[in-house]
Amino acid sequence: MAKESKTKKEPKLLKESSAKKLTDSGTKKLKSGETKKLGVSATRAKKIKHSYHVKDAENALLLKLKDGDVVIEMYPEDAPEHVKRIKELARAEFYNGLKFHRVIDGFMAQTGCPYGNGTGGTGKKLKAEFNRNPHKRGTVSMARSMMPDSADSQFFICFADCPWLDGQYTVWGEVTSGMDVVDKIKRGDGPNGAVSEPDEIISLQVIADLD
Repeated sequence: MAKESKTKKEPKLLKESSAKKLTDSGTKKLKSGETKKLGVSATRAKKIKHSYHVKDAENALLLKLKDGDVVIEMYPEDAPEHVKRIKELARAEFYNGLKFHRVIDGFMAQTGCPYGNGTGGTGKKLKAEFNRNPHKRGTVSMARSMMPDSADSQFFICFADCPWLDGQYTVWGEVTSGMDVVDKIKRGDGPNGAVSEPDEIISLQVIADLD
């Protein structure tokens, strides 16, 4: 899964021992109707788009963390099914309260597991949409197991450039505002970046839905 540099061994996104297959016991099901889109007027959407300086309010997220707000602009042209699913989960408030369970300094912060340990999801696996977008500082990409088509709800935000991940994980967005807030996410000191008393997502919303 990861490539080794000639001078040093780069950190892996997932160790083989932790690349567990997601089963029903490790998933969080969504109830029917939970993915209802919230309507906003054209005028309101325009004002929201302007206030957050995003290209498309329908394809941008507001991630609220303890230290402030983070704006993520998504890539619907490059990863349409992943962007669609992330928006469905955000609108269902799935991510609210979830932990950054795996955080490695100089590498990335991972979240999206309903059990806070990296083994869970929603039970809906996505077909890989690997693309040419690089893993650089601020990139938002999907976590997965050893199987390419196993991404579900977990994603990670890169603290720094991680070119050895390029073409192996689905990049679906990038942080366009608030990387200073991302930098303050609590790091892990346990095995494979496990975090004790980890930071949590306060909320994750589609910007077009904000009141």
